[in-house]
Amino acid sequence: MKVLNLQCQHQHPFEGWFASEDDYQAQRSQELIECPVCADTTIQKMLTAPRLNLLTSRIDSHTQVNSETSHEIATTAEQAAPVANTEPQMAWLKMVQHVMANTEDVGAGFAEEARKMHYGETEERNIRGQVSIEETRALLEEGISVMPLPLPAALKGPIH
Repeated sequence: MKVLNLQCQHQHPFEGWFASEDDYQAQRSQELIECPVCADTTIQKMLTAPRLNLLTSRIDSHTQVNSETSHEIATTAEQAAPVANTEPQMAWLKMVQHVMANTEDVGAGFAEEARKMHYGETEERNIRGQVSIEETRALLEEGISVMPLPLPAALKGPIH
C-alpha cells in the first residue's frame, strides 16, 4: 500500500492510498482522483518525508542514540514535507458537513421548493439541492436567499 501526499492545482493538500505507483498513475490519468475540498482532478504528488520504522526495541541496548543525530533527522524530515496550513480547509469541511447534516436534499427540485417556501405555499425548512447559475440569479432577484455551496463528489453520498 502506497500512501501519497497529494495536492490539487488550488493547493489543497490531501492524502491518497493506492495499491501501487501504477495504480496511482492509472487513476490519475483517468481523472479518478479528485480533491476532497474542491473536486479538482488536476492532482500532483507532493514531497513526502520517509517513514523510518526505527523502534527503540530494535536498538541494541549498548548503542546510544546521539541527540544531535536525532535532531538532524527530524529537521531533514520537516524540510522534505512542508507543513500546509489545513485549518481553513478543516473549517470549510466542518461547515459543509454541518450543512449536509442539517438540511434536506431536494435535488433538482431546489428552485421550485425554495419558491414554495418563499411564497408561503409550504412550511419553511432547511433545504439543499442543485440549480444552474441562471436559476440561482433568478432566485436571488426574487428575493429568495440562496448560497452556492460547491460539494466534492466524496461529500455528496451518505454522511457517516
